[in-house]
Amino acid sequence: MTTIADVQTSTPGRASGGSDRRDSWIPTMPMITTRFMELRKRRGVMSALIGVTIGIPTVFLLVRLLLHSIAPHTYGPAGGYDIFSHLVAGVLYVFGFIVAATLGCTAGAVDLNEGMFRHLVITGRSRLALYFARIPAGLAIVVPIVAIGYTIVCAICVFAAPTTLNYAGANVPAGLSRPALENWARANAHTVVCDFPTNGPIFVDTPCVTPPVGGPILSSPGGSNVKALPAPQRPASATPAQLKAEAVRIADQAYSDYARLFLRPSTSLMIKAGLWIELEAVIGFIVGLGLASLLGQRTIAVVMMIVLEIILTPIFARARIPHFANVQRAVVGLAMAHIEPGALPLALGGDRGVDLLHESTTVAIIVIVAWLLGWTILGAWRMATRDA
Repeated sequence: MTTIADVQTSTPGRASGGSDRRDSWIPTMPMITTRFMELRKRRGVMSALIGVTIGIPTVFLLVRLLLHSIAPHTYGPAGGYDIFSHLVAGVLYVFGFIVAATLGCTAGAVDLNEGMFRHLVITGRSRLALYFARIPAGLAIVVPIVAIGYTIVCAICVFAAPTTLNYAGANVPAGLSRPALENWARANAHTVVCDFPTNGPIFVDTPCVTPPVGGPILSSPGGSNVKALPAPQRPASATPAQLKAEAVRIADQAYSDYARLFLRPSTSLMIKAGLWIELEAVIGFIVGLGLASLLGQRTIAVVMMIVLEIILTPIFARARIPHFANVQRAVVGLAMAHIEPGALPLALGGDRGVDLLHESTTVAIIVIVAWLLGWTILGAWRMATRDA
């Protein structure tokens, strides 16, 4: 015969004097592991996550490696600073956010969509613990996959970088200081005068082109400087000393533009860009998780996340809407654009500091933290108050 004492003794954790942690809001490791395994078995979502963050950059770089090995004079090197910056700001930033948000929306609504939420509730586990267990479980998938894709991009862009820097059609050594560039300009005066961009007239006659008589100063599509001075003002053919002096002047004028170009991404840039990309993926997952939990539906949440990233964020980042600026600054995508490493092209498109709505770094950090905490609180609250 079963007694009351037998029932109490057989209840897990009760005989040891109230050590049962099922009411605790802190998730246990078995709960996190279970959530991790459930998400990992979602083959469609995992295929999209791996295919976008690892597959697309890898295939693109492998094709460039193959083409460069077959026809090196036709196709440029597979790596380098330009390839790195455009892959990071144009591919990993946008699509990493979207697939991370998709995984978050899946984690936030899968129990409701499959009718398993009631079964989780009757176990007696804290609903907050059930929600918070999804955060480390999802991040344990998102963060490593994004890191693998980013590492592949960094490796190929460093080891397959070009050996010479092409600036305005001229092959120039990379990383020169201003005096070093001026010395190089003296030794390559003809190239500098003919190919480097200028902000005004050239004061010496050069053999680049035959200067026409009369007319304004023009610039050819290839970057060569076409000097068209009125006939009485046309200078005589320059001496070597005059040509070198003019080349130094043009090189000094172009140095700020030249200094922004690199053969390969620096170590500091790769570290900063990697952390920035990972933060973007974390935001996508956390916001997607909270939004799907709040709505109780995955598809609508995914669509809303895509609209936010692809449509609303670029509009709010550039448009100057009267009396609406503070609301625009509250968009997390604009805050992420403001903390983007300065050596990368603007992820939202346009010119940095010209098209982007002004926002201080402090405000940007506050907005990011507010989005992470706010959507976590909303998602946890909805799970705690939802009818089973």
